[in-house]
Amino acid sequence: MNVMADVGTANHPARGGRAGMVIGVAPAPPSIETERLLLRQWRQEDKAPYAALNADPEVMKHFPSTLAAAQSDEMVDVMTSVLAENGRGLWATEVKATETFIGFIGLNLTRFAIFEPRLEVGWRLAKHAWGNGYAPEGARAVLAFAFERLELPGDEVISFTTEDNLKSRRVMEKIGLVHHPTRDFDHPMFPDWPNRRHVLYAISRERWTADVAAARHRAD
Repeated sequence: MNVMADVGTANHPARGGRAGMVIGVAPAPPSIETERLLLRQWRQEDKAPYAALNADPEVMKHFPSTLAAAQSDEMVDVMTSVLAENGRGLWATEVKATETFIGFIGLNLTRFAIFEPRLEVGWRLAKHAWGNGYAPEGARAVLAFAFERLELPGDEVISFTTEDNLKSRRVMEKIGLVHHPTRDFDHPMFPDWPNRRHVLYAISRERWTADVAAARHRAD
């Protein structure tokens, strides 16, 4: 995924906006639990491990650059505010069994001039958390939250990344998103970046509902 619009760094300013707000927003942002994960509001102690993963060249391979600690801390402050103001956003994510912070999974309001505003499902996890299926597990729960509790612009959820980010593309496919080649685009924030070409995946409410029904049928 490629979170660079609603939430970003010093070079990617962001604010919440009305699209994708929770119906009847509660004063405190909701958390999301899965079998193994807790998606929650950010804490001050998350800043150090989050800065470490943003400084890891492997984690940031499909972004224009790694982030300095100050940029990473600013991003945490913005993500905290967006969650508090809108009741949805990029949740700090921890493994419940160990209470280990591993990164974020959540929803980001993308408002590029080249297409209509959409909620993007996204994730960024520390390298030590890779290979455990955490990204699809958390992202599926986030999709359920989005379709069950939010008014979605375009009645869909999207995700996008660089063309060669095959790991993220596989996660998108695992959680039911479909590639829309006609909607692929050059990232408008980085016109000179060699990897500016991005692929766009999406899932509509109709498709998500059908996928949930099929999964329940298989479980019966």
